[in-house]
Formats: sequence, C-alpha cells, structure tokens
Amino acid sequence: MNTKSELLKEAWERLEKSIVYYDGRPIGTIAANDPESEALNYDQCFVRDFVSSALAFLIAGKPEIVRNFLLATLALQSHEPQMDSFKPGPGLMPASFKVETRKNGEYYLTADFGEDAIARVPPVDSCLWWILLLRAYVKATGDISFAHQPEFQEGIRLILELCLVHRFAMYPTMLVPDGAFMIDRRMGVYEHPLEIQVLFYAALRAAGELLVPNDSTNSCIHSLNQRLQTLTYHVREYYWLDLKRLNEIYRYKGDEFGKKVANRFNIYAQSIPGWLTEWLPQTGGYLAGNLGPGRMDFRFFALGNLMAIVTSLASEKESQRIMNLIEQRWDDLVGYMPMKICFPAIDGEEWRIITGCDPKNTPWSYHNGGNWPVLLCFLTAAALKTGRIELAQKAFDIAKNRLSEDRWPEYYDSKNARLIGKESKNYQTWTIAGFLVANDLLENPTHLALLSFDESLKS
Repeated sequence: MNTKSELLKEAWERLEKSIVYYDGRPIGTIAANDPESEALNYDQCFVRDFVSSALAFLIAGKPEIVRNFLLATLALQSHEPQMDSFKPGPGLMPASFKVETRKNGEYYLTADFGEDAIARVPPVDSCLWWILLLRAYVKATGDISFAHQPEFQEGIRLILELCLVHRFAMYPTMLVPDGAFMIDRRMGVYEHPLEIQVLFYAALRAAGELLVPNDSTNSCIHSLNQRLQTLTYHVREYYWLDLKRLNEIYRYKGDEFGKKVANRFNIYAQSIPGWLTEWLPQTGGYLAGNLGPGRMDFRFFALGNLMAIVTSLASEKESQRIMNLIEQRWDDLVGYMPMKICFPAIDGEEWRIITGCDPKNTPWSYHNGGNWPVLLCFLTAAALKTGRIELAQKAFDIAKNRLSEDRWPEYYDSKNARLIGKESKNYQTWTIAGFLVANDLLENPTHLALLSFDESLKS
C-alpha cells in the first residue's frame, strides 16, 4: 500500500499529465487520461469537470491555468440572440472544448454546447460553475481587477440575463430539461432539480460580489438580490425533508385552492416512497431532489445537498441534520468509496420508465446510485463547514486506501461501492483532483473560502 505522500505525488503527476495546452499555455485538463480505452469525448476539457482541477491548482499557488481557462471559456461564450432552435442562447457556456489543429498547423478551439452530447442536452450548470470559478480565482489571487474587466462584467451579465429571464413559471427556481447538469442522462431530474437551484443560488451570490455597480449592471444586481431572498426561502421551506416535515406531507389534503394553503405544490401522501419512513433518521434530514407541480422527488442527491451546506443555502440547523443523515446512513451513502451520487437507485418498471431502459444507468451504477470519488472533496468541504472533521477524515481514509490501486476510476458500482464501474474510465481527472483538494482542505481548512459563502445575505 502506498504512503500518503506517495499517493499525493502520484496524483499530482497524473493531474499535470492531463493538462491541455493552447499556444503553449496551459488552458485546462482533459476529462480522463486512460490509455486502455477509447477517448470518445473524454479527451476534451469540461467546464464542470475542471472545477476540482482548478481548485487544486489555485490552492497549490498555480493560478495561471485557471486564468487561461476563464479567458478561453469567456471567449467561447454564446453572445448573439438566436431564433434558431439548434443554436445556444446568449450567456450559455459550453459543456466542453477541445484544442484542434488545422491542416496548416494552426491551433483553434472548438466548443460543444450540447450539440454533440448524448440526447443533445445543453449544460445548464456550466455557466453557473464558471461564475463560481471566477470568484474562486479572485479569492485565491486577490486580483479583483481581473473580474472587473469589461469583457468579464459582460460575461457575468449575460449569464444573469439568461438565468433571470422572464419565464413560464411561478417559482423563484430555475426550470431545466432532464440531464442538464452532472447527471447528464435521463434520470427523471427535469424541472427544478436541487443541484441547479443550489448552483443558481451560489452563482447569484458570487455575481453580487464580482459585479461593479453601474448603469449596465444595476438592473442585474437589483434582480439577483431580489431572487436570492425568495430562492433561499423557497428551497429551505419547501425542499426540506425530515420526520416532522414527512408527517406534514403524510397528512396533507389534496387539491387545495387559493393563496393560503398548506399543500402548495399539491403533493399527494401516496407518493411518499415506502423506503423513506424507515430510512430517515430521527435527527437527520435533507433537501429533496426536485419539487414541482404535484411532484416531490424524495431521492437524496449528494452534490446538491453538500453544496447547499458549503454555500449556506441550507440553514445551519439544516446543514447539521444533513451531516447527521450522512453519518447515520454511512453504509448507504458512502460505503466503500465516498460518495453515492443519489440514493436509492431506481429499478424494475420504474427504471424502465424513468431512464428509458438506459443500459448505463442500471440500478446501483453510474448516475443511478453509483459512487463518485470526485464527491469526496465536496463531502470534505461540507464536513469542515459544519465542524464535522471526523467524517471528512473517515471518508478520506477510505478513498486513500483504494483509489490508486483501482487506477483512479470515474465511478464505482453496486449498492456499497465494492465494484469499479462497469464502463468507468481509469485515471479520471476530477477523481484525482478531488482527492488532492480533499487533502488540501483537511490540511488547511481556510481554503474552504474559495468555494463557500457565509450565512448572511446582503439586503
């Protein structure tokens, strides 16, 4: 078994081997560097995937690659209003980009906004992660002038206008299609998934810190402050699930009409899944996976809940109860590798209907209850934010004992993560970077400030 120092050395060597260069400058990292399998689109730099790599570089005092990444993706951002249904709207960031070479030897970047993705779904989360990464760069370097450049102010404004646009909705949450974030295949996560709402909230807070008040941004600043207040209340009040809340839902009356009703979303008690009443601990709770008309998704989604803690979208009390749940249901949510992307898996007829018989999302695999090592860094961040360092250390020790031996896989299968993912890529970059970031956070928790927000909201 490798020592910790040997593991960290190997992880850094592999992270550096994943770096993509453009005109001689480091510009990002490829998704995976697996010599034994076909690259597919894993040889591209994904905005979402690069976040953990960027945090590792920023903490290590190597901000150049993050700066170059932010400049490159900003240049790729969609700007022109489009009536063409096959073109991205203004403000959208690409899911990924790739360095290509022309016949004359010139290099250029190509971006994928979802046109080449499975099922052609746009990456709604990319622009939200991008704002968070810009804030992290500013915090790490102290270079606020970088974000104050006109082109960055314009980029932030376009993202906000895309997210704050007038909608066919009566809620402060963002409406998105299925597969528009980390879970990028059909999994019944359309509508108002938790992860998008948390990233939306965090991006609004980050934008509030980065925007310079002037005639072109004042309207955006006013709108984001308004939305932050209503979004915070909405998620904390209506997404929250614990035994007290479950009892309220169980006794709801359906088909209530008017403004002052208890069952605002017309949730029927019969929709409460049988597993939940036994699984939910007395002192635990979590934010539901989704909420919409007549619908509450009772599944536990890890990244949304962990980031809700880190960004302070979840209240202090809710955050502690989420960590209580993780601690008391450790075997289900962590098992032999931190951490399960969602729980429980869907199977049988439900799997057939919800996933469309997706052979990759079979029960307890990939997005359908698989375990993703990249979540280790977010679990560590949430544990540190709530003062539960022992849980962070326990999770890190589990990962430390397996990742290198298993060749740094993308994900793990089975109910307790004993199996390496059936179609998992080896030497997955965000698995490697997530391990490095988790270690850095444990060694110096002040680095949490790169990703976290405090409890208070500016009025």
